[in-house]
Amino acid sequence: MLIGLWIRDVVLIEALDLSIGPGLTALTGETGAGKSIILDALGLATGARADAGLVRRGANQAAVSAIFAPGPEHPVWDILEEKGLSYAKDEDLVLRRTVAADGRSRAFVNDQATSVGVLRELGEQLIEVHGQHETVGLLDTRTHRGLLDAYGTLGPMARAVAGRWADWRAARTRAQELRDIVGRAAAEAEELSLRLAELDRLDPQEGEETRLAEARAILGASEKALSDIADARGAFDGLSSRLAQAVRALEHARSRAVQAGAGEESPAVARLTAASAAVDRVFSEVQEAEAAVDLAAEAFDFRADELEKTEERLFELRGMARKLQVSVEELPGLRVRFAEKLRAMESSEDDLKAADAAVSAARSAYLDAAAQLTLARRAAGDRLAQAVEAELAPLKLDKARFRVAVDALPEDKAGPTGQDRIAFEVATNPGAPFGELGAIASGGELARLALALKASLAGRAQGAQPLMIFDEVDQGVGGAVADAVGLRLRKLASSAQVLVVTHSPQVAARGDAHWRIAKAGDGERLRTAVEPLSPADREEEIARMLAGAEITDAARAAARALMHA
Repeated sequence: MLIGLWIRDVVLIEALDLSIGPGLTALTGETGAGKSIILDALGLATGARADAGLVRRGANQAAVSAIFAPGPEHPVWDILEEKGLSYAKDEDLVLRRTVAADGRSRAFVNDQATSVGVLRELGEQLIEVHGQHETVGLLDTRTHRGLLDAYGTLGPMARAVAGRWADWRAARTRAQELRDIVGRAAAEAEELSLRLAELDRLDPQEGEETRLAEARAILGASEKALSDIADARGAFDGLSSRLAQAVRALEHARSRAVQAGAGEESPAVARLTAASAAVDRVFSEVQEAEAAVDLAAEAFDFRADELEKTEERLFELRGMARKLQVSVEELPGLRVRFAEKLRAMESSEDDLKAADAAVSAARSAYLDAAAQLTLARRAAGDRLAQAVEAELAPLKLDKARFRVAVDALPEDKAGPTGQDRIAFEVATNPGAPFGELGAIASGGELARLALALKASLAGRAQGAQPLMIFDEVDQGVGGAVADAVGLRLRKLASSAQVLVVTHSPQVAARGDAHWRIAKAGDGERLRTAVEPLSPADREEEIARMLAGAEITDAARAAARALMHA
């Protein structure tokens, strides 16, 4: 919903701040007062073409801000997300545009610089314009399918068709993947079998590289430790025999001294005895040391062939990993994948047959669902055509005919929305062929056709409704026809926000709010002013529209009657 419009230096508007409420707002005023300027300003903020002629004489630039309050599920938030613009769903959306006197234009969304294209894309979701010179929204046949489905409450059927389409597409994708596998199988199977045979022979295990590296480190350390122990053991070579020889030599010397008559207490014999005992102790310690060194060597369970085998296994694993361009730890998983891929290749023919059968079943399910949706759309289209034609006569379009064309698309053009091309068509004269709305109807007819269609769709539309602007939809009609236009606008405004530029008192009287637009000042200071009217002022304005220059009591009474009809 549009809640505010801020205009600065646009044509004859110097400064204007408008608050806009829900329901139907009528804009009235004399011809040339500047009603179209307000619509031009709103169009500028929503991405319309910029022109230096919009800048008020003497001003450096024109600026317009349109403030909207979209609901949290409104599609504009998706657009902002896609464009990378920041937003908060619980805050207003501000579209701003400036045009310099040299024609250069700048665009902003929530004070973030953006392109005019983004403003236009947002504006298409927020505003629909129907008027003498332009109708935006209904002329786009891409919108017709959604409007028809909403009118016929065909949403569940349409979602079912979209689901069937997704199933069919997924089945086709799976079948194509299998077909590609079958196509590559002959070329890949031989190479894959060779690689799998190599991996089977190697039989890599989870965590094997880590275990082998640890064992290799331990075995290498053991080899060096044993070498050091061997060096220590070598230092003992001949030492025991020399110590034993020394003990025997000392004992022999002692025996000689005793035989020569020296007593046990003699200094020589005592010292020889002490020396022999000392050497004997050393001999015993050396024997214990040799035994300890031998025990230390036994603690290392090292076999040279085991280190060699460990290194060979580790190098073999790493070589295979380099060959296959993976890490050693990935080899067991790669082996499993190779085996699975070979099995898939072997069974791919059967799988492909099953996949093709699934494609055929999914296609049939989609086409059946799409056919049912087509029938439902044609029935809803007939009902909508009857409803619209019932609205045409009161709008002075009783010779016009309306239809909803539901044409079958070829299967290759089908999609998630079904197999239908849907277009609203009209024939404005008896015997004339039907054609697209914009190609057949004149500006005034098109605006009233849009009103008839919108009135028929009122209350059926789903999701966020745009602001609907009707610019002089009552042009060239009056009396009962103008009253019919006002009634239908009022009906639309019960479920959407509607803005109408009108010269008809019957239409203006139906408004929930009323703005009077007039020129003020003269010469260089001529400007357009917009005045929101109170109920009393509304009565006076509608009386002016009825009576002309001189407002009579009869005109005021007629205005009151219209306002309270």
